[in-house]
Amino acid sequence: MGQTLAEKIISEHAGKDVKAGELVIAKVDVCAVQDGTGPLTVQEFKKIGKEKLNNPERTILFIDHASPSPRKELSNTHTVLREFSKEYGAILSDVGAGVCHQRLIETFVNPGEILVGADSHTCTSGALGAFATGMGSTDIAVAMALGKTWLKVPQTYKIEVSGKFREGICSKDLMLHLIGMIGADGATYKALEFCGDTIENMSMSERFTLANMAVEAGAKAGLFCTDEKTKEFLAKRGREDKYRSIKPDSDAVYERTIKINAEDISHTVSCPHTVDNTKAAEDLKDVKVDQVFVGTCTNGRIEDLRTVAKILKGRTVNKNVRMLICPASKDIYLQALEEGLITTFVEANAAILPPGCGPCVGVHAGTLADGEVCLATQNRNFQGRMGNTKGFIYLASPYVAAYTAINGYISAS
Repeated sequence: MGQTLAEKIISEHAGKDVKAGELVIAKVDVCAVQDGTGPLTVQEFKKIGKEKLNNPERTILFIDHASPSPRKELSNTHTVLREFSKEYGAILSDVGAGVCHQRLIETFVNPGEILVGADSHTCTSGALGAFATGMGSTDIAVAMALGKTWLKVPQTYKIEVSGKFREGICSKDLMLHLIGMIGADGATYKALEFCGDTIENMSMSERFTLANMAVEAGAKAGLFCTDEKTKEFLAKRGREDKYRSIKPDSDAVYERTIKINAEDISHTVSCPHTVDNTKAAEDLKDVKVDQVFVGTCTNGRIEDLRTVAKILKGRTVNKNVRMLICPASKDIYLQALEEGLITTFVEANAAILPPGCGPCVGVHAGTLADGEVCLATQNRNFQGRMGNTKGFIYLASPYVAAYTAINGYISAS
């Protein structure tokens, strides 16, 4: 019997052939925490009593959620991570370097590896053909100490997408459409394996968006075969030697197959307060917005910023709207500067934030006032997500975000 991508990768790390439903102990290649989850992980690691990390060079501590820190209490938690890094030799990604999930794909994760991170959107790295998944702080502490973890091998949903998107439609629309179709818990503890000619023709940036939001359908991981685009991405990041072919077997067994025609996808928006509460953008023109936020680990890549800049060029943000733009990493910020995108944003009256997670998690920079509405390119719109339970968050693509910022209401033209 053939294996899915999840079964193949986990088998290699468990030292035996595994199948969905099995409980296994698997070797871990990369461990990651961020400043929200990291301090607890450090505390639990020290309780274990290990004098050193199993693999310090591939244990990364990210300071990105409160970056830079808005309060002394958070500054103190940052100190915990900085001191742990110095004491144990872990890699520190400090303020301004970028969002952990973007930094992981840029620098740390390779095809065929297992990444465990104390953050639910760790699944982003699945677009590189890695089994990447979020776990609790205690589980990550154990993985940091022992270099292995236990998990149940997930069943897999095959997401087969064919055809071409219409003008302006992108993978964010596809993912919101899929979540709206199956529900926010429709793939709980499953692996989503994306395939089809639409997926093959996608850029790595768009694949990362799909993998990132797999967890918003409840999935354990979002996985992709590796191909020439994967190799090209790794080569640009100086890791071409890490490329390897990762594909499922032709007779792999899937719990469910979902087929989607790309031509059927429209500009899709998730309405408050759940990601699966989706509607077409054209049906939401009566929704006025106070703030538009472009960025995060979902849509803060250079391709996303180019899309927004192209629409904003020569125009200005609506006088009743605040527009915040946040590159997902330092490298993206630098590239946006070189391409003149930042100039376009500033001239359009948008505010530029340093690379990080701030507005998305409601820690700082972009907290909503009571009753305010924000359209964001992030991955979650739970009540209180942007720092105020009385705020309203709509999720959409960078394309929709740009037009919404110009018009002052949700729109895609």
